[in-house]
Amino acid sequence: MKIKDGQSNEVSIKKEAGAVATINLEQFADEGFDNVDSNSLALPFLKVLGQLSPQVTQGDSQFNADARPGMIYNTVTNELYNGADGMDVIPCFYKLEYIEWKDRDKGAVAPVNVYPADSDIMSKTTRDEKGKDRLENGNYVEETASHYVMVVEEGKSSTALITMKSTQRKKSKKWNSMMMSVKMQGKNGLFTPPMYSQVYRLTVVSQENAKGKWHGWNCERIGDVQDANAYTQAKAFAESISSGDVKAKHQDESKPDAGGEESHSHF
Repeated sequence: MKIKDGQSNEVSIKKEAGAVATINLEQFADEGFDNVDSNSLALPFLKVLGQLSPQVTQGDSQFNADARPGMIYNTVTNELYNGADGMDVIPCFYKLEYIEWKDRDKGAVAPVNVYPADSDIMSKTTRDEKGKDRLENGNYVEETASHYVMVVEEGKSSTALITMKSTQRKKSKKWNSMMMSVKMQGKNGLFTPPMYSQVYRLTVVSQENAKGKWHGWNCERIGDVQDANAYTQAKAFAESISSGDVKAKHQDESKPDAGGEESHSHF
């Protein structure tokens, strides 16, 4: 079977006898997807690979021979991006949550609880010697910033989620401040344009503290969204998240990484 390039929307199927049947796929557009909704789809997570991420660990079931620390990894498509080159994204929605986890050695891969931003759960925790905020039941809670984005690539765009916690919370706050600082002149004076009206370049940089070195996010503003279709798609994605149609399913495949960081991947 051969998929033709171009705009023909046709597939040529070569039969064993040598005959070729041409089928116009456009007339059957969307057939078979009747029961596929947001609950049937996995929202990709974009994560920065660390020294001990599963994708760079030989012998791990998620090992990828092309993966290197400092790359950006798509957890659904398994695509890898050069961290230094980065990627262009349109931020669509932001959410802060407090996620309660059991320690990974207890076999848990999903959160025990996810608390909203206005929760007082952190007041019920105590910081342990490893820097984790522990509840009385022994579980720990992580302040997690979720940035829902649309990745803009040549000829295509796709939705994804980036979670930032621990030292990356500083990057999240900086990005939010950057977005809030964008102003436009309107008939009633200056106003802040919608989040999904701007394009940002995300790259990966090296970071370090007294505990060691690791890789983290870096963000810079590119400018206004120029493509009307990209804007429309980003706006629709933002609305679907706001209405609750899109929900992230957090899982923990974490391993301790360099610099006291945790290379958590929540997806």
